[in-house]
Amino acid sequence: MKKTVSTNEAPAAIGPYSQAVRSGRFLFCSGQIPLDPESGQIVSGDIAAQTRRVLDNIAAVLRAEGLTFDSVVKTTIFLTSLGDFQAVNDVYGSYFKQDSPARSTVQVVALPRGANVEIEVIAATHEASAEQTAYDTSG
Repeated sequence: MKKTVSTNEAPAAIGPYSQAVRSGRFLFCSGQIPLDPESGQIVSGDIAAQTRRVLDNIAAVLRAEGLTFDSVVKTTIFLTSLGDFQAVNDVYGSYFKQDSPARSTVQVVALPRGANVEIEVIAATHEASAEQTAYDTSG
């Protein structure tokens, strides 16, 4: 089962995609760039200010499903310059205070609307389910 998730507290999609899609216990959030939800414009300021806007947008999408950053299990960060890595990492760390999710960070040539950072996340709900253990089945 698939459920589209949308909130006015985060920027509207700028293309044919959803802010997030819920499937079972997982919420797959589309990448967020530093758009102000009210104006639809890229926020001014340095990479730290842009990263905060991105993470605030993600927080709004998570809240729409009753989730928080503690629910996030995987993030992907896209940067137009890996020279911004440390500044982004510092802001990122202030949102993920404990039990940090798995993460990938990659440099890209360009991002929509000239953004310098984009972050996407996957979150898991805390619904009761049987604990499962991963096993090596390679033989």
